[in-house]
Amino acid sequence: MSTTRNISARQILLSLAMSCCLLVFANAQAEPVARRFGQVAISRDGTQVAWVVSSVNATGEPVAGTEIYIQDLKQDANKAPRQDLKQDLKKKPSSPLRIYAGREPAQTSDDNVAWSPDGKHLAFLSNAGGTTQLYVFDLDSATTHRLTNLIGFLDNPVWSPDGKTIAFLFIEDAPRASGPLMPMSAETGVIEQKVYEQRLAVIDVASGKIRQLSPPDMYVYEYDWSPDGKSFAAIAARGSGDANWYVAQLYTLGLDGGEMRPIYKPSLQIADPRWSPDGKSIAFITGLMSDEGSTGGDIFLVSATGGDARNLTPALTASPSALYWSAPDELLFTENIDGQSGVSRLAVLTGQVTLLWSGEDVITTSFWNEPEFSISANLQSAVIRHSWHAPPEIWVGPIGAWKQVTHFNDSIHSGWGRMTSLHWENSGQKIQGWLLYPHDYNPNQLYPLVVVVHGGPASAAHAGWPSGFFNTYELSSRGYFVLYPNPRGSYGQGETFTQANVKDFGYGDFRDILAGVDEVIRTQPVDHNRIGITGWSYGGYMTMWAVTQIHRFHAAVAGAGVANFQSYYGQNDIDEWMIPYFGVSVYQDPAIYMRSSPISFVDNVKTPTLVLVGERDGECPPPQSREFWHALKSLGVDTQLVIYPGEGHVFLLPEHRRDVMDRTINWFDRYLKAPAGNP
Repeated sequence: MSTTRNISARQILLSLAMSCCLLVFANAQAEPVARRFGQVAISRDGTQVAWVVSSVNATGEPVAGTEIYIQDLKQDANKAPRQDLKQDLKKKPSSPLRIYAGREPAQTSDDNVAWSPDGKHLAFLSNAGGTTQLYVFDLDSATTHRLTNLIGFLDNPVWSPDGKTIAFLFIEDAPRASGPLMPMSAETGVIEQKVYEQRLAVIDVASGKIRQLSPPDMYVYEYDWSPDGKSFAAIAARGSGDANWYVAQLYTLGLDGGEMRPIYKPSLQIADPRWSPDGKSIAFITGLMSDEGSTGGDIFLVSATGGDARNLTPALTASPSALYWSAPDELLFTENIDGQSGVSRLAVLTGQVTLLWSGEDVITTSFWNEPEFSISANLQSAVIRHSWHAPPEIWVGPIGAWKQVTHFNDSIHSGWGRMTSLHWENSGQKIQGWLLYPHDYNPNQLYPLVVVVHGGPASAAHAGWPSGFFNTYELSSRGYFVLYPNPRGSYGQGETFTQANVKDFGYGDFRDILAGVDEVIRTQPVDHNRIGITGWSYGGYMTMWAVTQIHRFHAAVAGAGVANFQSYYGQNDIDEWMIPYFGVSVYQDPAIYMRSSPISFVDNVKTPTLVLVGERDGECPPPQSREFWHALKSLGVDTQLVIYPGEGHVFLLPEHRRDVMDRTINWFDRYLKAPAGNP
């Protein structure tokens, strides 16, 4: 019952969520850093758990790479990790055991763990041999065996129900890491038109024979084994993998390969296919999703042979993020619910939903921080759990009764103030957000406020431990209130709420944000003359939009934003995402795109604005940032543009991430720490 969720790009997990995604304060760089967990997986019998964690050297300093550990859950876990594979595993060690692909531990990237059904083997990916390959660790002999010698991109290994075969995703001869968040290839000369498809492949563990099953013209994003091990359910589309995830459909494919059989074509996006235990139906999540890997919507069920799909959660005021069959007629699902994480039970026949647990803590298994867990056959679950005041660790146990297994971050403490959930209303919509207080908060002092708009927009701001990229919690340590709103278009209030910004970018959602600012000013000691706004991606767009609409913000930092939706349509690498939000392409209705473009109102801008972007960003290309910066510069507005060499939509190099936060904090300090009324 382990998940087969695709994390979009393995390098994102490695380079962003792991080895470089480390907490470093600008004013305390000598402090310990939090080790980051990239994945957790519990064995089918619930007796063992494996996880992936960022690497450190002997002195505890972060280094490139990731490590895999196994913990025997029948023993006490509160001891330091071991690294000697030669120790006899049959002695049931009481401390986590590190496994690795080479003869000795090294600074390699080991990740993508998957338990065999009998719990005696752990499959994983490693670049120990110079290129990423599939390995299997045998717990009885404490040995590691390399299974593949492929050239390309491997991802998401999953064992067959009988334990004889491992399926995985494979892009042969891939010229770059897959996924639109990663740096795009440089475009010079004749632009390459070749499409590198991600195919579903299988390897026979005993013989090492590899077969690519899915057709060469289909890009497979996610998949699940049928319970009899003879077929797969797969989310797939023809053409470019980055763009066409937005038009992907549900298919089935036999273990013998051949053509993929279409099962269901969703009206919007689709994710997380889960084959029922009896093999008769497939559950999945469908809804308005703006980013592959950030999942939300309603839960649907369709016959494994095709036909009409049934919406099992049409009135749910939450956003399911991952699915797990707990019985032939029962699903468990994790969810974004009013800014928090949640776990619920769904009766398939009646549609009755029972909330099992919810809390402000983030529970996840991977990069995206969307609520999810790994679950065993006896319903033990494993999560990466963290909150605004507690760094990430591995927790295991019954749902909602998890116990802490790891203690990698016991010495790490937050350097920011407390965080509370905040609610307000706008135009009949119930809006939720998170308010981060200044460090050493004094209620008798007036403070500046910075609004941070999350990316997406189909995503949500949580109250978890911050990531290392665009870590705006640092503003609290510098004496700011920080508001993280979840306006319409976000996850957490149901699918109707998520779709409420369709054909309305910058209008209802922006008013929701402004109403949140009003609520903070009404209830907290905030100086209304010292308010700033920032964000990345959709948050960068909303920052650009905000300064064109009103003069309420006295400083702005726009990260990877969109200035002109008309020109953006032809520049970005994922243009299919825009159709569900705008109704038609820009060529059919250019006016609807200009209506929501900051450049249409740019002559209103008075706010000093810092503009940041990656040189090879395919989601929000740098010409968008340059166009906005050029307009502001021409209008005499104080502005600066920084284009970071080699970076994509998210930044991989730690020095670039550090520079982003240094520039952001310095920009706000310059304009918001000055005397009130002096912008």
